[in-house]
Amino acid sequence: MAYSSRVEMKEAIEDARPHVLVVDDNVVDRRIAQRLFTSSAWKVTTADSGKKALELLSQGEGALANINYQGLKIDLIVTDYRMPGMTGYKLLKRVKESPVTKAIPVIVVSSDNIPTLIEKCLKRGAQDFILKPLKQSDVNNIKSRD
Repeated sequence: MAYSSRVEMKEAIEDARPHVLVVDDNVVDRRIAQRLFTSSAWKVTTADSGKKALELLSQGEGALANINYQGLKIDLIVTDYRMPGMTGYKLLKRVKESPVTKAIPVIVVSSDNIPTLIEKCLKRGAQDFILKPLKQSDVNNIKSRD
């Protein structure tokens, strides 16, 4: 494949990287996750709420306002469990109920090590449940599953 410019080549490389949507209301946790995924060659988009994540995925309330908008091409969603407004569990539920997004793997992260909570998320379709703080080894394990 011939590229007419370095910009086209860079865009092709960017498009080839897996894309993760990190959802967390805590700015520090969001930045840590962004840094960890970026250092593992992921393209990262962040959202500070479940509602914002759904909007990015074209599943929000105004999603049909622009009929040509197809949403982001997301390969993985990593969401905090405890968030105000819409919990990570509710986000997981909405993602898995939609025919447009149900195939996207979702990983729930939380500082709560409660077996019933973990089981509830896994039964609802979460690919994994990871305890905070997110570490580079967690991201490496996610990457090795692809």
